[in-house]
Amino acid sequence: MKMLKSTLAVLTAATVFGISGMAQAGATLDAIQKKGFIQCGVSDGLPGFSVPDASGKILGIDADVCRAVAAAVFGDATKVKFSQLNAKERFTALQSGEIDILSRNTTWTSSRDAGMGLVFTGVTYYDGVGFLANKKLGVKSAKELDGATICIQAGTTTELNVSDYFRANNLKYTPITFDTSDESAKSLESGRCDVLTSDKSQLYAQRSKLASPNDYVVLPETISKEPLGPVVRKGDEDWFSIVKWTLFAMLNAEEAGVTSKNVLDEAKSTKNPDVARLLGADGEYGKDLKLPKDWVVKIVSQVGNYGEVFEKNLGKGTPLAIDRGLNALWNNGGIQYAPPVR
Repeated sequence: MKMLKSTLAVLTAATVFGISGMAQAGATLDAIQKKGFIQCGVSDGLPGFSVPDASGKILGIDADVCRAVAAAVFGDATKVKFSQLNAKERFTALQSGEIDILSRNTTWTSSRDAGMGLVFTGVTYYDGVGFLANKKLGVKSAKELDGATICIQAGTTTELNVSDYFRANNLKYTPITFDTSDESAKSLESGRCDVLTSDKSQLYAQRSKLASPNDYVVLPETISKEPLGPVVRKGDEDWFSIVKWTLFAMLNAEEAGVTSKNVLDEAKSTKNPDVARLLGADGEYGKDLKLPKDWVVKIVSQVGNYGEVFEKNLGKGTPLAIDRGLNALWNNGGIQYAPPVR
């Protein structure tokens, strides 16, 4: 009897998560709707992306993506809880079902997208690996780092990218790995390593937390492609589509000039057919996603369009002061581009 119960338990788990850990179609969305909130995995503290404020509220562009998904699903951007995860913990937390979505400066790669039972839903931020150095080191280029000691966060794509770069340029280095980004930054500040390497967005974020940020410079080289975006488990197409189209909706809203300030008026009075479809004033496009007609209105009114979220968390008015660069819309010099709602 015990063997039979164990077999049934395994089969039940396989049905819910799939033989290879993949969720059954609809299971994730159904579970989220029943519990009434989304469990979102974010970083262990990265300014601009996901970091707690003085009251404990998680702020940042990655956190806002999860809030936008909650707005689409529940009509309420507050229906989300956050799990702070380091680089080593993040994938296990998603695979095990501890979180529903990973929105944590995570690079989209072939092995992660095809070999882990996970799937990326889009690109929140186009990034690349770089180097942060103390100005006292006197270097102006990564090609001057021969023999340097380099702090690297363990469990990231950065480790391989740095190894490839130094080998390709016939340079030597000594890596020192840490489990968290804060540990890496503190080691740079203490002088344990010459240089800190990570995605450039993370370098700007970590520099802003140092005691004397102006003493450090991000070197000009970008040595890799790092498309960062949300991740979900494979096997639930309904949930995958909602997360994917939430980001697309934010991008399309920015392109259409629909903001948190004018979205309600636009939904009532727009004469633009593309905007009418986007905001649910024309057609039943939300139904295909198992969402209400005004799902985009809820996202933009409560969280903002992509440009608003970028500027609030990363833009010129923040301590990070990051240019839009590649993350500008396709029609404004960048490569951010979303399929239409139609």
